[in-house]
Amino acid sequence: MRARAAIALVTDAVLVTTFAAVGRASHESAVLPGLAQTAWPFLVALAAGWMLARAWRDPLAPWRTGIIVWLVTVTGGMLLRAASGQGTAFAFVVVATLTLLLFVVGWRLLAAALRSLRARRTVVP
Repeated sequence: MRARAAIALVTDAVLVTTFAAVGRASHESAVLPGLAQTAWPFLVALAAGWMLARAWRDPLAPWRTGIIVWLVTVTGGMLLRAASGQGTAFAFVVVATLTLLLFVVGWRLLAAALRSLRARRTVVP
């Protein structure tokens, strides 16, 4: 795996884990003891999203990669939570969908904007 893809995968995994940690903390649950239980469905779904999107080919693409990875992460994560007896209340689904959109697609949009800005600055008239 190329370095850029490895960094993107780690970034996604850290952000998904952060989502799980913030969720646990916001419900006044001990963060570390249950973090793995909360995060694993989304991390497994994230890996599936990476495979489906072939994200290693263009890991920073917000639309081609980010949207697919996000949709699979949310959908797969919710299905795995339901299958493992964890909650999937409507409010949680909405919050997870929006938060993971911000996290998984948002950082890619920011990276694309920075690359575009950098490219414009390097063009000499």
